[in-house]
Amino acid sequence: MLRMSLLATLVLSLCQDAAHAQMSHHQHASEAACEEPTLRCATKVTPAFGPDGTLWLVWMAGGQVSVASSPDAGRSFSAPTQVTTTRLNLDWGPDARPKIVVDRKGGIALAFSIFRDEAFNGQVLYTRSADGGKSFADLKPITASNESQRFEALALDQDGRVFAAWLDKRNRVFAKEAGQKLYEGAGLFFTSSSDGGTTYAEAKLAREGTCECCRLGLTFAASGRPAVIFRNIFPGGVRDHAVMTFTDVASPGEVRRVSSDDWQINACPHHGPSLTVAPNGTYHVAWYTNGKARKGLFYAHSRDEGRTFSAPMALGQPGHNPTRPYVLAGAAGTVMVWKEFDGEKTSVQMMISRDDGESWSPPKTISSTTDTSDHPLLVSNGRQVYLSWMTKADGYRLTAIEDQP
Repeated sequence: MLRMSLLATLVLSLCQDAAHAQMSHHQHASEAACEEPTLRCATKVTPAFGPDGTLWLVWMAGGQVSVASSPDAGRSFSAPTQVTTTRLNLDWGPDARPKIVVDRKGGIALAFSIFRDEAFNGQVLYTRSADGGKSFADLKPITASNESQRFEALALDQDGRVFAAWLDKRNRVFAKEAGQKLYEGAGLFFTSSSDGGTTYAEAKLAREGTCECCRLGLTFAASGRPAVIFRNIFPGGVRDHAVMTFTDVASPGEVRRVSSDDWQINACPHHGPSLTVAPNGTYHVAWYTNGKARKGLFYAHSRDEGRTFSAPMALGQPGHNPTRPYVLAGAAGTVMVWKEFDGEKTSVQMMISRDDGESWSPPKTISSTTDTSDHPLLVSNGRQVYLSWMTKADGYRLTAIEDQP
């Protein structure tokens, strides 16, 4: 059963990303010749701006995690700092990547996951730099549990508190002891740090019965109130998306369904959602589904903290396999990007809304590649929004979308 489930997971993941499937021979050749822990060899790159406008990148390459900074919006980078001291079995899943946040004092908090065995049981590790990225503390597990943890997410509150959430399978032990034949999915666990990511509070359960293998979308809806979007398991094995807004960093809120897509599946989609909260409190979400009600990429918004959402709006050209949506709201508007593959090249498509998600500009190609690539991400320095994208053929790209007032 385990082998069949893993096979189904792999097939599903490959079908969702046609670009990866079509160009896998390029990836294998380039990765075989690129085992250094350098940025040019990176497979997953995650950006964050510091309060002084410095761009920070954390990436995976050669089984290690590294960090570098750029004072000029990605035109040049500092010599990289090795976060890891040895080659690790880093979580290489399609939705896995290292996470980074930078606080007002210049402290850098990192988290990433590794595989502890061949059954894909993971462990989330964390570290922090207190000297501007020159060095990092020894890696530590984010929780004492020895059960699997994956798909961690980090968010930084305005007071400098770091909030972390991840998918955790520790309760399968109790399910087995209770005679339960099948433990479905995982649990959404969380913790927080009041010292910039040096130490974390004891992990707590926010929600049992989530899909076990999709990235989380995490942000702060307001000061002290984290908000997370995740693929939930609803009755009947339906894996549709839900949001949860915390009352405070220690108190989970209600589970609120984003859309009734009716995707009944007993496998891992490996295709997580994206969440951003605008300055006025509007929730903007983007996600993938293959449900009975709808298939493909979709967007919706909520003006009441997720209690109700607008009707799903389809994204992309169905014949071009739209994947990996990401949405980011700012003072001047909301930006959304995703990938498409036309049979020859992978492109990043973009739309912008100037009226809080009521209407959107026509899709526009803002970058493309003929080789493999990472997921497209959006990052802001408070004045300008950028596309952050790593490609095998052209390396790392930071593309300014447009100036913000």
